[in-house]
Amino acid sequence: MSKNSRVTILCFLISSVFLFPIFAQVPAFPGAEGDGMYTTGGRGGKILYVTKLTDDGTTGTLRWAINQSGARIIMFKVAGIIPLTSELRIKNSNLTIAGQSAPGDGICLKNYPVVVQASNVIIRFMRFRMGDEAAAADKLAGNTSYSWDGADAIWGRDASNIILDHCSMSWNIDECASFYDNKNFTMQWCILAESLRNSVHSKGAHGYGGIWGGEPATFHHNLLAFHDSRNPRFCGSRYTNSPATEKVNFTNNVIYNWGSNSGYAGEGGYYNMMNNYYRSGKATKTSNGVYYRIFSPNADDGSNTQPKGVWGHFHLSGNIMINTPSVTENNWLGFQPSGTYSDSIKSEVPFEFPPYLRLQRADSAYLSVTSFAGASLKRDAVDTRIVNNVLNGTVTVTSGSNGSTGGFIDSQADVGGWPEYTYDPASVPSDTDADGMPDDWETSKGLNPNDATDGSTKTLDGQYTNVEVYLNELAAPVVNRQYLESNTAVNEIQANSSLRIYPNPFKSGNLNIKTDEKINKVGFYLLTGTKIYEKEIVGTEVSFTMPQLNVGIYLVKVKMENGKVLPTLLIVE
Repeated sequence: MSKNSRVTILCFLISSVFLFPIFAQVPAFPGAEGDGMYTTGGRGGKILYVTKLTDDGTTGTLRWAINQSGARIIMFKVAGIIPLTSELRIKNSNLTIAGQSAPGDGICLKNYPVVVQASNVIIRFMRFRMGDEAAAADKLAGNTSYSWDGADAIWGRDASNIILDHCSMSWNIDECASFYDNKNFTMQWCILAESLRNSVHSKGAHGYGGIWGGEPATFHHNLLAFHDSRNPRFCGSRYTNSPATEKVNFTNNVIYNWGSNSGYAGEGGYYNMMNNYYRSGKATKTSNGVYYRIFSPNADDGSNTQPKGVWGHFHLSGNIMINTPSVTENNWLGFQPSGTYSDSIKSEVPFEFPPYLRLQRADSAYLSVTSFAGASLKRDAVDTRIVNNVLNGTVTVTSGSNGSTGGFIDSQADVGGWPEYTYDPASVPSDTDADGMPDDWETSKGLNPNDATDGSTKTLDGQYTNVEVYLNELAAPVVNRQYLESNTAVNEIQANSSLRIYPNPFKSGNLNIKTDEKINKVGFYLLTGTKIYEKEIVGTEVSFTMPQLNVGIYLVKVKMENGKVLPTLLIVE
């Protein structure tokens, strides 16, 4: 067993100790983890319903709700795209944006960045797909009043107690989502994909994942896909000059098809990079070890508030680098410092974890992230397409509209633009007293649908207010299943097995399976572990007609005549 493997096992045991604690504080919601897990958001505050998709700031718009003061929970009675007319800045603290409350296909924001400037903020199940339409219109009109060079889909710094959960970000001009210099921050179960490579940025080619950091901050179970660089860039303590308080946990993330760089920098601070899953792609450079790079740290250049020469300190273990087994075995082979450094920047043991951060094996996390990350209560066509690319090692387009290659895009139009988000207005539940809980649900729980005050009481749970109990129930179909190994055996999937199954994604007709050994039987399972179909077949290369399956991701177990079982995933479109 390698030293790296021993450290990984130790870290898993350490994290497992805290799986079921007696909380001194109440988590933001069931499933909240890491440094921002105790954010309270709008708990106990007023309910504000978004009832229209316009952005004029009038009552019922998202901008109106965000601009209110005091503790507040924003819920939705509509679904669709909100075309922002300017930056949407969250300036007032104590806010929960409950995207899981939206009917139908949910909510998506476009055109301008969302900026988190307030503290104590919870954002869940939202989509931030900025795109370049507004920027292109400005450029065409010669309008220079707004600087698009800093346009992230969503970003925030210099605040505290923030958690982003199950959000989807894409089509940014600068970074997809940058969060650093915040205190007590978590980004979890998010998809950050398809930065615009050659769009309207004044520097030309851009398209980056994010600048990440915090005092402390946790980034876990996120998917970073199709970004040239900054996957992520650790900010370090260059702006705070406080390396002792810069503490970042980067765990169980999936990084796919980076270009010129994966992760880098981290000028000051302490970083655990554990059990992440790296898969290079068509855009990934093969020179200078970029294709197997986990991280490339560098010292501070002294251009900000911190002295020149300050390095970060890093622990690496349990990371999987697909296509480079030697780096999987010894993660330090993928650690490539820029410049002269001392071995003291490397730590063989992890730095102090935040309480209650659950750590999966990297291959288990890969399955969990691809199955449940993003606004996944109802995945849109964009996230579905991105995940399919990740699972199959493919790209959607070979070239962008402005010269990009390797799967990178230059405009959202290169991949079809925004999908349609629909809902049935008749399906929106009635809430007579406007307390955030549907009348039927209140009645079923013994509450009064005509009492506007019972949403903020804790009669149902004792920890969460009644309206939070309702919102947590809405998210439960995802949250209760996202740690797959708790209820299924998919964590045994081998990324580099001899098994080939095609076509994958599959629609209908014949499915083909090819292996190096003779097959005896094949079974198809839901990710919860429920068997839905089994067929006895013999041969090393077989083809058979599949029954109609619902759209989704399935676990396939191929049993050999010698008793060995090879599992894999099948995407059904």
